[in-house]
Amino acid sequence: MQIELETKYRTLIVRLTGELDHHTADSLRTAIEKELDRDIATSVLLNLQGLTFMDSSGLGVILGRYRRLSQMGGSMAACCLNQQVARIFELSGLTRILGIYPTEELALQNL
Repeated sequence: MQIELETKYRTLIVRLTGELDHHTADSLRTAIEKELDRDIATSVLLNLQGLTFMDSSGLGVILGRYRRLSQMGGSMAACCLNQQVARIFELSGLTRILGIYPTEELALQNL
C-alpha cells in the first residue's frame, strides 16, 4: 500500500493506493498518528480512490483515528470510494459517522 499525506486548510489528506489489510494497517496508523501529533491538522480526509481492498484491520485503523479526532473536537471524512469499499463502509456503519463525498474538493469544502 502507498500512503500519500498532505495538509491543506488544517486538514490532513490521506491518499491511499493498494490494499489496506492486516499487513499494512500498522503503517497507516503510524503515519496518521505522527501527523496528528504535530497538532497542525484538526480534521482528516481519507481519499480512497486508489484503494483496491480493505479488511477489518483497515476499519479498525479508521475507527481509532475517528475516535481520537472526536475527542480533540475534530472531524473525519472520506471521499472517492469505489463500489467495494463503499459497501464495506456501509456494512460497518462508517457511513453513519463519517461524511462521504464523491470528490476531494467537495469533502474539503465540508470539513
